[in-house]
Amino acid sequence: MKRDRSRGYFDEARALIPGGVNSPVRAFGAVGGTPLFFKSASGASFTDADGNQFIDYCGSWGPLILGHAHPAVVDTVRRVAGDGLSFGAPSRHETELARLVVENVAPVERVRFVNSGTEAVMSAVRLARGFTGRSAIVKFEGCYHGHADHLLVKGGSGLATFGTPSSAGVPEEIARNTVTLPLDDEDAAEELFARRGDDIAAVIIEPVPANAGLLVQRAEFLHRLRGLTESAGALLIFDEVISGFRLGPGGAAETYGITPDLMTFGKIIGSGLPVGAFGGRRDVMEIVAPLGPVYQAGTLSGNPVAMAAGAAGLREILRPGFYEKLEACAAQLEMLVAAVLSRLSVPVTFVRMGSIFWFSLQDPPTPRAFHTIDPSGMERYARFHRALLEQGIYFAPSGYEVGFVSAAHTPTHIETTAKAVEEALEAAHCGS
Repeated sequence: MKRDRSRGYFDEARALIPGGVNSPVRAFGAVGGTPLFFKSASGASFTDADGNQFIDYCGSWGPLILGHAHPAVVDTVRRVAGDGLSFGAPSRHETELARLVVENVAPVERVRFVNSGTEAVMSAVRLARGFTGRSAIVKFEGCYHGHADHLLVKGGSGLATFGTPSSAGVPEEIARNTVTLPLDDEDAAEELFARRGDDIAAVIIEPVPANAGLLVQRAEFLHRLRGLTESAGALLIFDEVISGFRLGPGGAAETYGITPDLMTFGKIIGSGLPVGAFGGRRDVMEIVAPLGPVYQAGTLSGNPVAMAAGAAGLREILRPGFYEKLEACAAQLEMLVAAVLSRLSVPVTFVRMGSIFWFSLQDPPTPRAFHTIDPSGMERYARFHRALLEQGIYFAPSGYEVGFVSAAHTPTHIETTAKAVEEALEAAHCGS
């Protein structure tokens, strides 16, 4: 497989961009080698600068549930772009996308659009603090909520610890207002609320943690968080940047039957364009400026092209039968991979929730908390990833990242992938 052009483009980029990339994991540091530079994509596949073709399971890290360059989205972008790329003023496209979100996500009575998941979470946390008049935020080890200062904290030892910065440039005094708990541990949450319930503005969690493996949570744990926050007068924030519209129209909130106070979105609601959103209870949302004292603004928020693209994509996935077909495709992948793993008897577990999946390269049990992930599996994943590239299969370039099945994947794609997985596991010696 030729890589000459990608190598050349990467060298050129490193002379101008820190690390040659605009998001760290793209640099292939976790899997080795040179990142591939892509030039085109369609459906379930894309082509790199050297002409190599890949079946894609990264899906731009989740937004492309319809696959690459879906005609309904592309045609909409072309049409709306012809009317103007940005107004800095309201347009009907914002209202159209807002209506699709509010009508399909029961906990969301009002929604505000921003430009990224990070911005959505940052705004939701500020809103929670403004609404409650409290400062402390509770997050969970292994849940990623973007790169805002107050959420870039590590998990500590013990039941609950004050956060410490996990990035240079984050002052300790900011991190101190963030408390980190382990996932899948009701006792830790209960102990914290018993001590500090009156100080907690909000608990924020990925209800389907998918940024450090796919750490599927027990429904009992999530329902307990709902009970604790309600009793303490704190808000519960579901970060559904990944799971929103991925598991179904109502996301994880609908799947688990939980009504959070606030939700954050990104990825799918923009159909591949930069869009984020936060929304929730009307009384909470209506203290956001210009109605209330919590300030939030953005020059390009509600961009007409991005709003129209998001609405076009949501209309497609809300068609009857869409999620049933997507589930059937993902279930086929799980079934075929399970057969491969059974034949090879390797220490690998295939974890799936809906169309999100993860190869856990370690012995069972399947992790539900970040600290139970065996880091030695990351080196095995790096070998596995390199072997898959040679087979024309593109997974995320990190063993901690998940994969996504899209509506563009066909049974043939799935069969080809399962065969490639078998050959890659054998070639990469993933049993050792």
